[in-house]
Amino acid sequence: MPLSIRAITLDLDDTLWPFAPIGERVERVLHAWLLQHCPRTAQQYPAEAMRELRARIHEEHPHLAHDLSGLRKLTLARAMELSGDDPAQADVAFEAFFIERNRVEFYEDVLPALERLAARVPLAALSNGNADLTRIGVHHHFAFQLGAFEHGTPKPAASIFHAACTRLSVSPHEVLHVGDDIDMDVVGAHRAGLRSCWLNRTGAAWPHADVQPDLQFTTLAELADWLDAAHSPENVAA
Repeated sequence: MPLSIRAITLDLDDTLWPFAPIGERVERVLHAWLLQHCPRTAQQYPAEAMRELRARIHEEHPHLAHDLSGLRKLTLARAMELSGDDPAQADVAFEAFFIERNRVEFYEDVLPALERLAARVPLAALSNGNADLTRIGVHHHFAFQLGAFEHGTPKPAASIFHAACTRLSVSPHEVLHVGDDIDMDVVGAHRAGLRSCWLNRTGAAWPHADVQPDLQFTTLAELADWLDAAHSPENVAA
């Protein structure tokens, strides 16, 4: 067995599901909500203007880089205030956004692979985003979900990887982190002392000479195949 893996941490967006369709859809749903409940905001801040405002809010609040939900609420409140609507509506608007944000379409290999992986080792979700696995309906596959907001610092900081390892009660070198992002996931995990798996669904070329992923697959099913083989009687005995 080439690697001794006792637990797996998984990124979410663009690892378990594509995020781009979600991003496009939530803008439409949020704008439709604003048209009905805050029409002045909808008129002054269509999707492109809302994106520009959100970028400015992010720049104004770099200390909240780990809190995407909080930044979204701040953006909505600012837009409403500037448009003459009631900024107290921001929380209700955010809930409309958040319902749609958690309506995901998994890559076709993911759900069977999650079941297979979870049968072998504990799984934990480790994400900078604000997806909610309970709302999505797959939390039962995971020991826990740790987000940048809960931890206070986003990936690629070593501390968030180490916090997950501590909760799993497994040493970092025995934890495999799986994700699509080269720097946030693979390089971040490597520098934190974890094993890394690059989920490279697009067939991109690896750009770094000094850091290499321990594993690389195009689907989560391939990782499940690898883990099954690693736990085969011959390899376990070896």
